Amino acid sequence: MDAFSLSLARAGYTVVAFDFLGHGRHPRPLTGNLGEQEGTPAVLMGQVGEVAEWARTLPGAGEGLAVVGHSMATNILVRFAQEQPGVDATVAVSIMAPTAEAESPANLMAVAGEWEPRLVAEGRRVVALGAGRPPEEVEAFATYGDPSTGSARRLVVAPRVEHVGVLYSRTTLEETVAWLDATFEREGGGEPAAGRGGWIALFMGALLLLAWPGSRLLPRLPGETGPGGKAPEAGTIRPARRAGTDAHSPSRPGGATSNPTRPGGWRRLLLVAGIPAVLTPLLLAPLPTGFLPVVVGDYLAAHFATYGILTAGLLWWTAGRPEFSSIRQAVLPKGSAGPMILATALAVGWFMVAVAWPIDRFFTSFAPTAERLPLMAATLLGTLPFFLADEWLTRKAAPHRGAYPLTKLLFLGSLALAVALDFSGLFFLVIIVPVILIFFVVHGLLSRWAFHRTGSPVPAALANAVAFAWALGVTFPMYAG
Repeated sequence: MDAFSLSLARAGYTVVAFDFLGHGRHPRPLTGNLGEQEGTPAVLMGQVGEVAEWARTLPGAGEGLAVVGHSMATNILVRFAQEQPGVDATVAVSIMAPTAEAESPANLMAVAGEWEPRLVAEGRRVVALGAGRPPEEVEAFATYGDPSTGSARRLVVAPRVEHVGVLYSRTTLEETVAWLDATFEREGGGEPAAGRGGWIALFMGALLLLAWPGSRLLPRLPGETGPGGKAPEAGTIRPARRAGTDAHSPSRPGGATSNPTRPGGWRRLLLVAGIPAVLTPLLLAPLPTGFLPVVVGDYLAAHFATYGILTAGLLWWTAGRPEFSSIRQAVLPKGSAGPMILATALAVGWFMVAVAWPIDRFFTSFAPTAERLPLMAATLLGTLPFFLADEWLTRKAAPHRGAYPLTKLLFLGSLALAVALDFSGLFFLVIIVPVILIFFVVHGLLSRWAFHRTGSPVPAALANAVAFAWALGVTFPMYAG
């Protein structure tokens, strides 16, 4: 909420921003029933009341009070404004407000991004209640009612943004300031709204692109081959010239051999990647969740772990069921332990400096608190097997063009099947799918560059596992029931 805070403060308002229970850096988890309006929402409304009461005591704070929130918080703030006296205006961004009525809350402005049509329609519906006309007749950027009497309603559609970009849209910020100015009969003239979404995207894109030349700092691992690695050392098992045979081990049914480093064909890729996509949600559907105090994070960790274990098992089977010593030599060639640790440390360090820090500084709370460290560690147990198996499959076992995006689409499809099997319990996964997709794209590029340099998929796999465990551990709401 920094962009809102800065824009409103520049316009002369006293601004208080806070973390809800279970969110950001708040040390206490959510409580209550998530699915009941009198459960968790009521607990959060109580928190808003405590913050509002404290805010009124600040030096320079006047009698007027307005609330501004985004997405699921809009339900909380609309209800708070309806039930608590003295709330003069509400700005609901990406509005979800089933309790909104024709006369309450006072002076409600609904904002949605142009690229989130479902929430544009919800905003149109809510404004229509107070405007006294059908939703299809509600026009964007038109004010219905009178702010001086509390009856005003307005729909804002921020151009060229979606559910996240709407927070940084200059249109959103300028309209929010103007709405409060109209409510409190203040004249504008403050500094321009702090629209900085494009600058944040440019900055983070530049950091991402720096990873390409920065990957040259990674050490090349002994005994590894790859687009940028060394030639195999003497004694390394080499693939046979003819597909489906191996010069050093007997053939197996289906063309598989006992050489775990042999690249396979599309048939092997689809087999190894496709079976876990279907089996994982089916295996997990009857099992209870709730073993971690985080909303659906425990299921996602279990999904990663099960998917990865199944992928690893199929990799082993289709490679001819090689012995452990052969697997160990393939994953960790002789003399590569030190360079492997260094490459992994550099890759994780890059994530912390070039991804985690700017996200926390400019985008959303991303620094772990003490309460979240155990969640990150538990989630890491799930992400490790997935990324180790997936990176090996797409970089070594079946390194075909398009293999990496294919396995990620299959994983997202697997999550979709899980949601279909338990829609009420896993609906939150639908909301975070775009974020997971972005992480897959970004870390796919990073892992590709790391593999080209080191010749091994292991350092990038370990770094990606840490990155995803970090993201899931610090951003998912903590929940104590």
